[in-house]
Amino acid sequence: MRVAFIGLGIMGSRQAANLVKAGHELHVFNRTRETAESWAEEHGATVAGSPREAADGADAVITMVVDGAQVEAMLLGEDGAAHGAPEKTLFIDCTTIAPEDARRIGGTLTDQGHGFVDAPVTGSAPKAEDGTLTIMCGGSDEDMERARPLLEAMGEKIVHAGEVGQGQAVKVISNSVSAINCAALAQALVVGRRADVNLEALLEVMGSGSANSTMLQLKGKPMLEHDFSPLFKLEHMLKDVGLCLDEARANGAPFLFAALARELYSAGVGRGLGEQDFAAVLEVVEGLADTRI
Repeated sequence: MRVAFIGLGIMGSRQAANLVKAGHELHVFNRTRETAESWAEEHGATVAGSPREAADGADAVITMVVDGAQVEAMLLGEDGAAHGAPEKTLFIDCTTIAPEDARRIGGTLTDQGHGFVDAPVTGSAPKAEDGTLTIMCGGSDEDMERARPLLEAMGEKIVHAGEVGQGQAVKVISNSVSAINCAALAQALVVGRRADVNLEALLEVMGSGSANSTMLQLKGKPMLEHDFSPLFKLEHMLKDVGLCLDEARANGAPFLFAALARELYSAGVGRGLGEQDFAAVLEVVEGLADTRI
């Protein structure tokens, strides 16, 4: 398929690379053109000067940007992809945005005669690189069938969660649990340090019992080393937790632990940690306890 891919950040660059490996022809756009040119030279793609230009002649348009405002600008703005796309183009948005934004943007594209699938991803950069992301999707059965070959090039588990917007709802709830787990792990390590516990032993024991989790396996050792090289930025995790809490409030359901996690990640942004991996929430907890592990 001829694919317009918009957004070549930490995740998007890796997802797009897997689409090239699967044999698709890519026309890419990135707000920083130098990034797009470097990526295209390495992977064999065409650089477009705008989303509109990228979508010209495309079978599908995939966005992987920062938030709902950027998705709307890239697709529906003055020079957006919708203005250059042929009839019945399939739009796939892999950005994590508010479910209501997905429904609104999808509705506009559908009214224009296009297809739309909201398809946020989970798995961080390593899984994006090896094409084993989990992708949760909202859209019609017809649009899902059209999207599936592209999604399967980027992900290992493809979950059709329901109508447009449901992929986003599943994603932000799931990510909030991840944020809570990471913050809880940070607190456990700080308590362990204050109690003069061997933290390597603590991680080993938690990892072999019911306290084990994907988060412990991914973030335990980097936390001990204070290695917060960004696989998923703290500021992006804060955004996702906020979206989840908006959804919870709109539907009258409490999510108390997510609300506490939001305060910790918000403090992380306040401490200048937003560009680091979300495991840097450890430094917030260390500050509260006046203790460095």
